[in-house]
Amino acid sequence: MSPEPVRVGRKRPLPSCPNPLFLLWLTEMRDHAKEKGLKTQYVYQKAINSLKKYPLPLKNGKEAKILQNFGDGICKILDERLQKYYRENGVDASVHKLPSGPSQTCFTNVAPPKPSSASSKDPSREGETNMRKAGGDAGNEKGGKKKREYVPQKRSGGYAVLLTLYRHSQLPGSKGFMFKNELQTEAQSLCDKSFTVPEPSSKYTAWSSVSTLIQKDLLLKTHNPARYSLTELGLALAERLESGERGRNDGQEEQERSEAEDSGDRPVTVVLTVDEDKDDEHEGEDSCSTSEAPTTAVTETRAEIIGPSSGLSGKCQASAPVGEHLLPGSYDIVLCVDFIETTGGNTARKQELVKELQRNGVTFDIRKLNVGDFLWVAREKVTPVPGQLRPPVAKELVLDYIIERKRMDDLCGSIMDGRFREQKFRLKRCGLHKPIYLVEECGLAAAHMSLPESTLQQAIVNTQVVDGFFVKRVQDVKESAAYLTVMTRYLQKLYQNCTLFCHSRELEGNGYFEVENGVTERENPRCSLISFTEFNYGAVKNKCQTVRDVFARQLMQISGISGDKAAAILEHYSTVSSLMKAYAQCATEAEGEKLLSSIKYGKLKRNLGPALSRTIYQLYCTRGPLS
Repeated sequence: MSPEPVRVGRKRPLPSCPNPLFLLWLTEMRDHAKEKGLKTQYVYQKAINSLKKYPLPLKNGKEAKILQNFGDGICKILDERLQKYYRENGVDASVHKLPSGPSQTCFTNVAPPKPSSASSKDPSREGETNMRKAGGDAGNEKGGKKKREYVPQKRSGGYAVLLTLYRHSQLPGSKGFMFKNELQTEAQSLCDKSFTVPEPSSKYTAWSSVSTLIQKDLLLKTHNPARYSLTELGLALAERLESGERGRNDGQEEQERSEAEDSGDRPVTVVLTVDEDKDDEHEGEDSCSTSEAPTTAVTETRAEIIGPSSGLSGKCQASAPVGEHLLPGSYDIVLCVDFIETTGGNTARKQELVKELQRNGVTFDIRKLNVGDFLWVAREKVTPVPGQLRPPVAKELVLDYIIERKRMDDLCGSIMDGRFREQKFRLKRCGLHKPIYLVEECGLAAAHMSLPESTLQQAIVNTQVVDGFFVKRVQDVKESAAYLTVMTRYLQKLYQNCTLFCHSRELEGNGYFEVENGVTERENPRCSLISFTEFNYGAVKNKCQTVRDVFARQLMQISGISGDKAAAILEHYSTVSSLMKAYAQCATEAEGEKLLSSIKYGKLKRNLGPALSRTIYQLYCTRGPLS
């Protein structure tokens, strides 16, 4: 008798899910959530797994609440789907088997629920809403309907950002992008909410809408620090918003003109700014005098606004690009003191400086400065807005003067640990053109320092003669406070009739802001300045460094290579890789040693020299230890 064949696999099939309709609906919801990239897909998948394991039939969604991963939101969705199913297939329709008609998938036909405040906080309802939107989008694609375009609401954060970037891109000499701080400042007048301070009942500001613009491919964010610019879609949308804005403004002007003609009142109209600068019209109202003459409309450019009384040269007026500016009388000159100068160490001596400044009546502000100990800013005068808790954020432009204060004992310590060279290098690169070293004597303590006095005196002379810094020597803290007081009052007098323009450090060296030859700084102070936010961020010591920055720091560790010499080398070879490629192309070792010898550096354009060139070659090309 032949043996019975062995059966392979399961002896009986697994039982099917007793709730196939619920399983179908949950699967549809999961798939739609997955297509949209929503995290609710994982919630639905957990519910599906629980439903597959449950062996008993369910009559409605409320009974499913006993299952794991079934919350109030999912149960309510199932009950709504079930009611829709009953309306289409009859009250006696079975829920434990799939229908055989076209109503098998009635998901896309479900009417959306009425919006409620609670639904926005319930993740299950949010998933339901997203699923229905997804189903609606699929239906729209089949019906040939277009997806609704995103348009920011008027005077919202996104609206203000798009308009500001568009107007900036239309200006002559525009760099094509804006930094965060200048974008927030310029866009604030076009937005009802603050870009920096959240509402009392919310943690979001108007700036939060920027992420939506980036997600919608309307805004492009690049570089570090971040630069914001419009994409092609964003430019097209901004053009439409701008045309709508101009249409409204034209209608308002026509209405006001007709009302003035009807009433017979003809006030004097003096237009002092171009269209792009309507935000600053109120700043110049005090300086405009009215008369009883007939109606006159005067349109002037920025160069004419400055006028001869400001003392600025014609070249500076004509060359400065149109942008953010501060008119004479609309700002105060304020001394900024680094908080390190008031805290830590010998606190009593540092507090003496603050007391002396207060006694002299100097307006100063204590804040964190990433480079230097003292500098001056032109701070815009702002008035509180009725109905707002905080006054508007004032514009701050950094004047060209920055002071590094050194006591003789501190100078000694900084020379020994290498901080002295690094500080001078950072001061040269900070973007301000008038660096000052304030050297303070320390009396009898100079005899007990680690370096001889002659070495310290030589370092001070080198700072002035070689590095080009202005050095001011004082005896004690009181003289330091007196010098800061005199400088503050001098700068207040120097800039009292100047219109100050804000520009980015990206525009440095393009010839926009050069002063005419033969005109001294006393007659023509620098009128194009950088904002304090950009200055302080650019001076961060431990920020993310590029390969070029690291290469520069490497070079400056070599004895005899100053900041000027390192910068000259970087102009020819910006990275170690480019320098090594140049060395590899040299036919002989002697040619490699002389590769950098003819590079010019500094104001006098001297050669780097064969000695330093040979040292650098040996450092990067010697495989073994240096002898």
